[in-house]
Amino acid sequence: MVVTKDTIIGDILDFNGEAAAPFFFEIGMHCLGCPSARGESIAEACAVHGTNADELVEKLNKALNG
Repeated sequence: MVVTKDTIIGDILDFNGEAAAPFFFEIGMHCLGCPSARGESIAEACAVHGTNADELVEKLNKALNG
């Protein structure tokens, strides 16, 4: 899976939640099971949590794709 800023968080978690969840927890996003969190894009979540979307995308791609 290739993650972009437009990728929906629920899709990432469905693909490999075990590998991805720690990066969301790191930015303060602890409610990964709630419908609004699962339906947000990376860009939306980062805007709400005041973090850099490009950095999160890079970390997620490394974790999910080696």
